[in-house]
Amino acid sequence: MKDAPVILVVDDDSAHRTMLRTLLSGWGYAVTEADDGATAIAAVEQRPFDLVLMDIRMVSISGIEALDGIKRRNPAIPVVMMTAYSSVDTAVDALKKGAYDYLTKPFDFEKLKVTLARALEHTQLKEENRRLRENLSRHFERQQIIGSSSVMERLLDTVAQVATSEATVLLTGESGTGKELIAEAVHVNSKRQAGPFVKINCAAITETLLESELFGHEKGAFTGADRRKEGRFLQAEGGSIFLDEVSEMSLGMQVKLLRVIQEREVTRVGGSDMLPINVRIIAATNKNLRDLVENGKFREDLYYRLNVVNIEVPPLRMRSEDIPLLAQSFLERFAAQNQKQVNGFTPHAMEELIRYEWPGNVRELMNVVERAVVLSRGDYLDSESLLLTAQGMVSTTSSGDHIGDVKEKATLDNVEKATILKTLDATGGNKSEAARRLGITRKTLNNKLKKYGLMG
Repeated sequence: MKDAPVILVVDDDSAHRTMLRTLLSGWGYAVTEADDGATAIAAVEQRPFDLVLMDIRMVSISGIEALDGIKRRNPAIPVVMMTAYSSVDTAVDALKKGAYDYLTKPFDFEKLKVTLARALEHTQLKEENRRLRENLSRHFERQQIIGSSSVMERLLDTVAQVATSEATVLLTGESGTGKELIAEAVHVNSKRQAGPFVKINCAAITETLLESELFGHEKGAFTGADRRKEGRFLQAEGGSIFLDEVSEMSLGMQVKLLRVIQEREVTRVGGSDMLPINVRIIAATNKNLRDLVENGKFREDLYYRLNVVNIEVPPLRMRSEDIPLLAQSFLERFAAQNQKQVNGFTPHAMEELIRYEWPGNVRELMNVVERAVVLSRGDYLDSESLLLTAQGMVSTTSSGDHIGDVKEKATLDNVEKATILKTLDATGGNKSEAARRLGITRKTLNNKLKKYGLMG
């Protein structure tokens, strides 16, 4: 059986306290009394209360002062103030300081009853919402998603809500924003989490091969098909399939995908059997599908089939407060991979990372940090090791200018190759000394020389 709500009645008039105790007890509440504001504050410190019913005018400490003390100790406790009609202005001040409501004396007992019930119900709803948020946070798997900005918190809250459904999801946003990680988070937090999560990049495969990859093929279906192959949809049975860059599909492939979504079955290339599937579809694109539909490059019916729930993944420049967390995470990862002792960034280097507009988004940030770690010589990465300014990667425009004014970024491989050549030239071709100056082992240097065709 649920315990009765406990109300703290605070009043320096003992007769009034006794009346309230009798009244509230008759309504099913448990009552504790305090004869002044100081006693009330002490009581709140010692035990939890569901509600405080407190007079404003008291001799020792006024109700307004006591309200401040109670709210400092527990802001969640609803406080209902009692006042004479002549002190209504003071009661309004109490509302501004956090009181839930006020009642004027002499009481309308029915109004008192309703006010107390509403205050307790309001607190109960807040507590239930808090528990729901805690449960959601506790059970929501972020995967490798890093970020505590308000825009990311809203995004993850949406992902958590969508994940529990069976709706088809369309992820939109610029390249490099982490749409694949969001897709995986949708899968991992869904009822299909025990099933496979199958990924395919629709832009990386030719149309002929894409059909085979998605739906499978029979032996002999085409030259080189020496055995039957299960497609990605069948591989994802009971789980989710992630169709990255879905906008790159030809119109012919779009028709076939539409049929699969509508009929929930696939046919292998070269086959005739219709195979039922139980798969959740998560698609992603860095293009505006609505514009492609209007230009006749994407089927409108497929667009609506995919766009049941749209989640827009924000660019990194819209969540710059996440850059320090992301940068440090990448630094730790690549320092461990390269067996280097790099502890962090200098303040100036971090400032440049935060101010930069990141047209390549999180993927570009990751590449910049990886390069800086590989080429680092000290315990901290500075502006020079980031090579942002040297390679024209820092926006020199004002805050009102556009990203397109940023100079073209040199690739990681080009920068690394040039740095190795410059260091070898400075050491007269001495590989051991060059490796020492670069902060890497000679074996690692040899591997990179092979990679860039510089062994001769």
